[in-house]
Amino acid sequence: MCPPLTLELLAAPAAVSGVRRALRDHGADVQLCASELVTNVIRHLGEGVPVTVRVSCDGGRTRLEVTDPDPRALPVLHEAVDVDDESGRGLALLDALALRWGVEREPDRKTVWCELPGTAAVATAVGHEPPYSRSGSTSTTSPWPPPDRLPCS
Repeated sequence: MCPPLTLELLAAPAAVSGVRRALRDHGADVQLCASELVTNVIRHLGEGVPVTVRVSCDGGRTRLEVTDPDPRALPVLHEAVDVDDESGRGLALLDALALRWGVEREPDRKTVWCELPGTAAVATAVGHEPPYSRSGSTSTTSPWPPPDRLPCS
């Protein structure tokens, strides 16, 4: 099991690339799913909405959770997307990559979650933090280089 990672951010296009960088050690599938889910928050709720991204791994699976403050705006998986469409593929990608996924609703928020095969380590580079707040740390605008990989038991 690797240590859980929690990212607190405001939904914005720049935050999406920061989330991808923060999840680099979890692999491309986790990065893609997180990117799509945060982008859905921006698209359906708007910029500036508080979002929490959580990642944990256990039992050969990586669990990704994206929480936003609107329990009514539920994700909808569309059957087919036209080749020329510029959007509408996010949940289809998540559905194809994830072992399973779903939504947990509470009165004041919802969490869209998915479980992906495999686990990866989460480590932080000493002296560098991402340009958004992580639980237990302060935010800065310094770049956050990819951390060294550590085995996840």
